[in-house]
Amino acid sequence: MSDEDPSAAPSRDSAADPYLWLEDITGEAALGWVRERNAETVTALAGTPAFKVLESGVREVLDDDGRIPYVARRGRHLYNFWQDADHVRGLWRRTTLEEYRKDRPAWEPVLDLDALAGAEGEKWAWAGSRVLGPEHRRALVMLSRDGADACVVREFDLETLEFVEGGFEVAEARTTIGWIDDDRVWIGTDFGPGSMSESGYPLQVRRWRRGTPLKDAELVYEGRPCDISATGWHDDTPGFERDFVHRQIDFWNGELFLRPRDGSAAEPEKIDVPDDAGASVHREWLLVAPKSPWLGHEAGSLLAFDFDAFRAGEREAAVLFTPDEHTALAGWSWTRHHLILTTHADVSSRMEILTPGPGPDGWLRAPLADVPPLSTASVTCTDPDVSDEYFLNVSGYLQPSTLYRGTAGGGAGESVKQGRALFDTAGLAVRQYFALSADGTRVPYFVVGPEDRPGPGPTLMYGYGGFEISMVPGYSAVTGRAWLARGGTYVVAGIRGGHEYGPSWHKAALGADRVRAFEDFAAVARDLTARGIATPAQLGIEGGSNGGLLMGAMLTRYPELFGAVVSHVPLMDMLRFHRLLAGASWIAEYGDPDDPADRPHLEDISPYHRVRAEGAPYPPLLLLTSTRDDRVHPGHARKMAARLREHGHPVLFHEHIGGGHSGATDHGQTAFNEALVHTFLWERLTPRR
Repeated sequence: MSDEDPSAAPSRDSAADPYLWLEDITGEAALGWVRERNAETVTALAGTPAFKVLESGVREVLDDDGRIPYVARRGRHLYNFWQDADHVRGLWRRTTLEEYRKDRPAWEPVLDLDALAGAEGEKWAWAGSRVLGPEHRRALVMLSRDGADACVVREFDLETLEFVEGGFEVAEARTTIGWIDDDRVWIGTDFGPGSMSESGYPLQVRRWRRGTPLKDAELVYEGRPCDISATGWHDDTPGFERDFVHRQIDFWNGELFLRPRDGSAAEPEKIDVPDDAGASVHREWLLVAPKSPWLGHEAGSLLAFDFDAFRAGEREAAVLFTPDEHTALAGWSWTRHHLILTTHADVSSRMEILTPGPGPDGWLRAPLADVPPLSTASVTCTDPDVSDEYFLNVSGYLQPSTLYRGTAGGGAGESVKQGRALFDTAGLAVRQYFALSADGTRVPYFVVGPEDRPGPGPTLMYGYGGFEISMVPGYSAVTGRAWLARGGTYVVAGIRGGHEYGPSWHKAALGADRVRAFEDFAAVARDLTARGIATPAQLGIEGGSNGGLLMGAMLTRYPELFGAVVSHVPLMDMLRFHRLLAGASWIAEYGDPDDPADRPHLEDISPYHRVRAEGAPYPPLLLLTSTRDDRVHPGHARKMAARLREHGHPVLFHEHIGGGHSGATDHGQTAFNEALVHTFLWERLTPRR
């Protein structure tokens, strides 16, 4: 019996799709095909001493004990999850600030996943935790089987460092859970038929009391069958205790509700913000980031309202940020008394600290930190209910991360951790260029490589182009070791569909306009050639998930522009994506294959349906996926490989049994994958004469 047999569901695509059987995730025929393809790929790429050297070098980077251990504050402790050669599955651990400031902190082990996996015979992967404040004595620990999104939940005692006998425990599902108090939690999980959305996420929000059966948890809110999900949570900020419910209508639209203070079953109060806006409540403040013009304010702004006054009908906002053609909102983080605002100016970070004051014009602002050009800064941790402490990470393509700790409003922060330089950057430089897309749009991209290259050379270009995800500068020692240190050039393209320039940049490539993202990426490729950075034969490209769809589009639309393509955990069949695992949740991004108005453009952007034997020869392709990816179905990559093979195109395929959507749960898997990728690319972009 397989995990899922989508071919059992009637579909008008079934008769026309000879490879539907490869969607049977753990079916013996499908897995037999996977084993054959894996063996071919390992033989082609992994059998040389050079591969082993590369794999070892990547593993050395991943296991480096000089990596920054990023932390989350929980009371007096700083918690960190760590993996290395001795902790393959990982170690949840904690320390104090005094120890953390040291070069070699003393860490207290909290939960050893390797020991747990060995004792229980399960390949556990860390999926996060929820710690109950303010005492921080109990945690809800999420554990994934080999990297899947679905997880089990167990209550953990942070004093005895043991799982709680008879405590909160939830079987494997896509569960959302969070503390209300010592004896109650908000939970959404699989309660049986009708409780989960078509995408596989909870539609019911329930209150579950300790010591009662999960099935008897009180139903408080239920989303509609066509929604993606519904979630409840408790705000335990002293003096501002509140409960919220959120209804996720589709990927980009939702509704926020405030629950009655008395905990009754009365109807919740809808917070009257646009369905497509980002909204959050902290203490007395409601922050709204509209994605469409609202109340006379531009899309991409950040607005602050007094929450209670807003509920009473007041709509006068403090305008905390207004975008322009070069600058976009990147995020915000509260401390106890301040708001840290992050923006991107032509994809480089800017940081400010804002202090609330009386009235819409009373907010004060000041620079938080000087961020070097072509770099990224991000707040990694705050403790907003208690203090103005913040941790701020800064890095660039050739600049190892530096972690600062400071007090908002208290002057310059201190450098508490510095990542090591793990590859030689001598002679390398970072530049930013802009390519003109087919409709005249300027598309930003970064080039990292030799400062004085005499001519074009092997170049690897990365892109994503979807779901409001921005491609920003950052230090990757793996890319440095495996590509830059060998003489390669690395390029990152900020194409439409992302959030590099705010909501309009994303919306420009939604639905039927997805081709704008493809045109942007092709424009960057042509610009690289025009600048003499690479020839088409020397230009390799890489992307994963939605970026894997981008790679499939490049392969089938612009094969003449590239010398090699790598696609990780990709979407490829855009006429069936909504029927596979979490795919239905992405209809708002791509369109609905069952809607006659959307189906033509989805067929047009579907790489699986664009494969042809005739025309320009396709560059060689490497497809990577995971059997345990329960977000993007492995059938996408499997079927694409099969169709390419049928039409005689060069393709290699590798599928890890574990790894989930990330493709790997431990450093060994990651190192192997990276060695496959960079061996494949280097051999094809630098052919022996």
